Amino acid sequence: MAQICLQHLAHSYSPTPNGPEDYAIREMNHTWEQGGAYALLGPSGCGKSTLLNIISGLLSPSEGQVLFDGRIVNELTPERRNIAQVFQFPVVYDTMTVFDNLAFPLRNQGMAEAQVRTKVQEIAEVLDLTPLLGRKARNLSADEKQKVSMGRGLVRDDVSAILFDEPLTVIDPHLKWKLRRKLKQIHEQFNITMVYVTHDQLEASTFADKIAVMYGGQIVQFGTPRQLFERPSHTFVGYFIGSPGMNLIEVRAEPGGVGFAGTHLALPEALQRRIGETAYKTLKVGIRPEFIHLWDEPCDDALQAGVLHVEDLGTYKVLTLDLDGAVLKVRLAEDKPLPEGRASISFPAQWLMVYADDYLLQVQP
Repeated sequence: MAQICLQHLAHSYSPTPNGPEDYAIREMNHTWEQGGAYALLGPSGCGKSTLLNIISGLLSPSEGQVLFDGRIVNELTPERRNIAQVFQFPVVYDTMTVFDNLAFPLRNQGMAEAQVRTKVQEIAEVLDLTPLLGRKARNLSADEKQKVSMGRGLVRDDVSAILFDEPLTVIDPHLKWKLRRKLKQIHEQFNITMVYVTHDQLEASTFADKIAVMYGGQIVQFGTPRQLFERPSHTFVGYFIGSPGMNLIEVRAEPGGVGFAGTHLALPEALQRRIGETAYKTLKVGIRPEFIHLWDEPCDDALQAGVLHVEDLGTYKVLTLDLDGAVLKVRLAEDKPLPEGRASISFPAQWLMVYADDYLLQVQP
């Protein structure tokens, strides 16, 4: 297992990049601690797979360094980095049995056959592959093949880290939760550094202790699932995490707070000062649909919004409102009474975020 550090790392597929827009990975510094379970989450094209391939050694970065336990590994091949990588589509040796697929990396190391058998049996038991050990890999289902791919990485004692590049894409939806749970169990049992690339926030949240959210070639936030949900440090994190995503409204600074159209939102004095001290082009407020307070009765101190639409999703409802031209989503419990025509709402101060040029304005306690 290894600690993986990225120092001033950047990558462009252009031989002569002229600006940030020419970089698939913009300059970043980041550390994956030894033995951690991490997810790299973001939409297609944000640079997730590029970053994973740089860590594994399949791709050399244009700039910066990759360090394993403090040692620069830029010039080392994937084999010498002792990295195991599981790809989107299962990579197995179809003509070999499951046993021989799992034994292959151990035999390449010259391990004694008795020890090979012991290790293969151990990993097969962990992955529920024992009944399949004598079967040819070509006769396996997609999820069984993917478990074999995972097993080839896990069977090695010397592996520095296991990198997963959207490994459940080809797996039937009803089997995904089983494999996610299995990966979590494996991490807890073997304490291996794992980095899991996905565009699915549910996969990321159920697998990882911490999630790195990527957007536009950068890691815009790194934190626990709860931190990403409750305090997004970038508007993209607010929008991308959650269902529905965070409500975002462009506002202007006003005495006592911020406003838009005919609506004024009061802010704490410390946050007002922070806005005044900050240079920005755009200013936005954000609040999650779960945190908007819907009053049961009309309230004079509340904001008045028009009801546009109600979606009943079984376990909860999503209310769509119009607040002075801003469209808001409100998530309600199934048993919560629904307003008709107009709704009285308020934004609790602890859940109202202010973003300058898409980054959260932090106030020192």
